Amino acid sequence: MIVWLIGLSGAGKTTVGQALHDRLKAERPGMVFLDGDILREVWGDDVGHTIEGRRLNAHRISHLCRLLDQQGIDVIAAVLSMFPDWQAWNRANFEHYFEVFLDVPMATLRARDSKCLYARAERGDLKNVVGIDLKFPQPANPDLVIDGENVARPAVEIAAMIAALLPGGEAPA
Repeated sequence: MIVWLIGLSGAGKTTVGQALHDRLKAERPGMVFLDGDILREVWGDDVGHTIEGRRLNAHRISHLCRLLDQQGIDVIAAVLSMFPDWQAWNRANFEHYFEVFLDVPMATLRARDSKCLYARAERGDLKNVVGIDLKFPQPANPDLVIDGENVARPAVEIAAMIAALLPGGEAPA
């Protein structure tokens, strides 16, 4: 099973992903958590943040998830995921794929902006920021959307919502 957490920078993908991993780890001890930013570091951040670099990074992450999925390893992947064709590829190539879109309003993202990406992009100091100068197409058919009404909930509550919908899911706590 691959749980694919999608959203812009600051949407809470990593926080929710870690909470979901913590919640499911006891019943799925082989589960791994993959974070897009950490994978960039693992691979030497050699692709940059252009559209072409982001597309190569998407290819790497999806293929790594397929490798793990083929070995029966469950994955929670927290990734920006701005390419609809890769989301479609995931659906076609993973045994069980569950896509969650953290649909956080831009005002909230700007307020969170822990990496100062949005502020730097708006000043013109940073290029290729998704949501500012690179388009972010909303996922076409996510299995779950965490919308503006739910984004302020604690990550453990969002993780419980997701866990309840997964194969063999549990009732929300």
